[in-house]
Amino acid sequence: MRKIRDVLRLSAGGMSKRKIAISLSVSATAAGDCIRRARRAGLAWPLPDDLGDEALEVRLYPASAALAEIKARRPQPAWPAVHRELRRKGVTLQLLWEEHRAAHPDGHGYSRFCELYRTWEGRLSPTMRQTHVAGERLFVDYAGTTLEVIDGATGEMIAVQLFVAALGASSYTYAEATFTQGLADWIGSHTRAFAFFGGVPAMVVSDNLKSGITKACFYEPAVNRSYAEMAAHYDTAIVPARPRKPRDKAKVEVAVLLTTRWIIAKLRNRQFFSLAELNDAVRGCVTTLNERTSRHLGASRRALFDDLERSALKPLPAEPYAYAAWKQCRAGLDYHVEVEKHYYSVPYTLLRETMWARITARTVEVFHHGKRVAAHVRSSSNRKHTTVREHMPSSHQRYADWTPERIKRQAGETGPKTSALIEIILRERTHPEQGFRASVGILRHAKTFGRERLEAACDRALEIGARSYTSVTSILKTNLDRKRPAPATDGPAITHSNIRGPRYFH
Repeated sequence: MRKIRDVLRLSAGGMSKRKIAISLSVSATAAGDCIRRARRAGLAWPLPDDLGDEALEVRLYPASAALAEIKARRPQPAWPAVHRELRRKGVTLQLLWEEHRAAHPDGHGYSRFCELYRTWEGRLSPTMRQTHVAGERLFVDYAGTTLEVIDGATGEMIAVQLFVAALGASSYTYAEATFTQGLADWIGSHTRAFAFFGGVPAMVVSDNLKSGITKACFYEPAVNRSYAEMAAHYDTAIVPARPRKPRDKAKVEVAVLLTTRWIIAKLRNRQFFSLAELNDAVRGCVTTLNERTSRHLGASRRALFDDLERSALKPLPAEPYAYAAWKQCRAGLDYHVEVEKHYYSVPYTLLRETMWARITARTVEVFHHGKRVAAHVRSSSNRKHTTVREHMPSSHQRYADWTPERIKRQAGETGPKTSALIEIILRERTHPEQGFRASVGILRHAKTFGRERLEAACDRALEIGARSYTSVTSILKTNLDRKRPAPATDGPAITHSNIRGPRYFH
C-alpha cells in the first residue's frame, strides 16, 4: 500500500507511468492499473488523512477484500488435535480433511487444508522419522574415539582414526582404521567401502569434514574437487549433512556408537604393531556386528543387505578410483605453475591465467576452463623447472610487461652488483624465462629493504657464489649485507719481537 500511495503521488505530479515504474521498481502495467483503479474509486491525490491502508485497499480492490473476509470467516481446524491424530496408525491428512468438511461444509479445500497444516507444523521442531529407500543412501563419518598402533622401532603409541560407513535401508556397516582424516585417507576409505558393499549407492551423506567439504552450508555446500571427482567416477552424489545437525545422519551416528562398543571397546586390551594387523582385527569385529541379529528388526544387517540392498546398488566401475589432488594455481611471469615446490610449464598464452592442477603419484596435469593444457611427469620438490619447448614463446618480446631487457635495466638502476647477479641468473638458466621469477623477486626487495641494502646483499651473494632468490633473501633478513669483512692492510696484522719480518729472508 505504501507503493500505491507513491504511485498516486507521482502521477498527480505529472510523471508518466514509465518513469513511475522505473522510480518505484514496479512494472508500468501495475502503475497504470493502480491509477485507473483510483480514478474509478473517485480518489485523487492528496488522499484524505483518515483513509488508512485497509480502507484504501477496500476502495481499490473490493473483490479481493471481500474474498479475504470470506476466508477469514471459514472455520479453522484444531491443528494440535490434527497433529495428534496423525500419529495414529492409518490416519492420513486426506481422512482428517474429509471429517473436517463433513462437520463444516464451508471449510477449506483439501490443498488449502494441507498447506495450512504444513505451515502450522513448520513452527514446531519435531524429530523426523526418516524413511530410507534401498540403495539410495550411504552414511559416512569418523568415530570420535581413536584406536592405537605401536611403532615397532620406537615403541611410540600412534593414534589412528576409525572410518565408519552404513547403508540406509539395511544398516549394513563397514569400518576400517586409517592414520589420518586427511583427504587421501578419506577418499581411500570410500573406495574400499564401495568394494566391500560390491556396489555404489545413489548418494553419499557425509559429515562436514574439512577434507571433503570445503564450505559447510545447508543451501550451497562446497565439496572438495577431489572428493567430487571420486563421486563422479562412481556415478554417485555427495550430500553433506547440515552443520551441527547429527540427526541428518542418524544412521551413521548409530553405526559409530555400535562400532565404538563392538570394535574399539572389544580391542581395547590388544596391541597392534601395524595398521594392516589392526584392520584384520577390525574386519573380524565388523563381520560379527553385521551377522548379529537385531532385536527390533528380527534379522541381521547382512540378511537385510542381501534381501534389500545388494541388488539395488549401482554396479562398480571397471577400475577403482585413483586418488588425485587438485590445486588452483596461477601461471607466473615465466609461464610456469608451482606444484609442491616444483615449477611446471604451461603454454605462454596462459600467462597470469588461473588454472587447476591435477596431481597424482606420477603425473601433474594442468587444466584451463576444463581443458587440459599441459601434462608432465611428476618431479621432486627441488625448486627446479620442468619445461616443454612447445610451451615457450618464439621470442621474449611476446611478454607485455616483463622482458629480459626490462629486468636488466631495472637491475642496472639498483647498482652494478645487482646487475651482475641478475645477468648471471639469467645466463645460467637453460631458458632465460626460468630466471624471471627469481630476478623479479630479488628486485622487489628494493621496496622492502632499500636499494643500498639490496646492492650490498647482491655483492655478498656474488662473493659466496649464491645464485638464487632464497640466498639473497636470507642475506637481507639476517643482516649479513651489513657485516662486511675488514679490508686487508699492507703490513702484518700483528707486530711482535718474535715474529720474523721480510728482512729475515734477505
